[in-house]
Amino acid sequence: MLIVRSPVRISFGGGGTDLPSYYETFGGAVLSAAINKHFYTVLEKRGDGRIQIISADLRTVETWQDIARMEVRGNVLEIPLAVLKEFGCDVSVNLFLASEIPPGTGLGSSASVCVNLTKILAAYNHISLSKYELAERAFHIARNVLGRPVGKQDEYASAFGGLNFISFHRDGTTHVEPLNLEPELIRELQSSLLLFFTGASHHSWTILAEQEESTRKTGSGTVEYLHEIRGLVEPMKAALLSGELREFGHLLHEGWKIKKRLSSKISNDHIDEMYESALRNGASGGKITGAGGGGFLLLFCQQERQQNVREALVTMGAREMGFEFDFQGAQVVADDPFIDGDENGGMRWTFVPFAGKVVANEHS
Repeated sequence: MLIVRSPVRISFGGGGTDLPSYYETFGGAVLSAAINKHFYTVLEKRGDGRIQIISADLRTVETWQDIARMEVRGNVLEIPLAVLKEFGCDVSVNLFLASEIPPGTGLGSSASVCVNLTKILAAYNHISLSKYELAERAFHIARNVLGRPVGKQDEYASAFGGLNFISFHRDGTTHVEPLNLEPELIRELQSSLLLFFTGASHHSWTILAEQEESTRKTGSGTVEYLHEIRGLVEPMKAALLSGELREFGHLLHEGWKIKKRLSSKISNDHIDEMYESALRNGASGGKITGAGGGGFLLLFCQQERQQNVREALVTMGAREMGFEFDFQGAQVVADDPFIDGDENGGMRWTFVPFAGKVVANEHS
């Protein structure tokens, strides 16, 4: 039996510049953090030659004999099916899928699913993938196999974990630079961030597809807005590294004002009312996570003013979700061949403390 978990993320700045339509011409950059809300897959051996996928979130159970010949696009379980096809796996397993958050909330959950399943099938087939290879393979499946108009940031955030400055180069390569802040500053940053569910789940494909099309058009204005969004990422990074958290909150606000100009679908009256109420009650900045249109509202607010913000948004129907940063990324959390007698198992995990964190050592 194998169990893998992968985190979702919150993006602070640079969203949209991780799309190929932008970074292949100009180079992009994103500042984001993985958080401790995870997607889980449990893989268990079966002996009848079939594959069964059970999704707790989608409340779906499907069983197949020959996935290689299937057309997976449009299937409610297209992500796990696409990963299985991409690996060309001749396996007979049960896959149980479950998440700590609902889909379509702007936290990169689809990428977390793809990273997770790529990780678990690689581990099951004894294929060694670096974090870069894991992120790229998951991005390839989402972008090229499933044809989704996605950027790269979500796959890298889920694969790596942590608080990162991620650069997307014109030649298609990516570089992840962890921001190694002092523990006290990390705690202060975490305690200054609030997440509120706006009450609307959504899929961002339409917004992203329109943005890509607009980015490729000359004179559309989209490229100029993305340049402005890209220009805020380094100052955000500098503010965090220097401990200027109030400046960081201000830059979040500036980024949100620019992002809303990209599309009329990014915000709506309800989101705008929630955001303005948060500002009136003490927040200094924020944004909708993901491409927009719904999901979670991320806010930066000093602790002494947070209760006023909470009370104001709760009266508007918002629900707060507590979180902390995740510094592990996608990882195998259990691999025990005894449970299902699976000869593909047999890794041993030892957890040891290191610099205040728990680190897993992997042994064949």
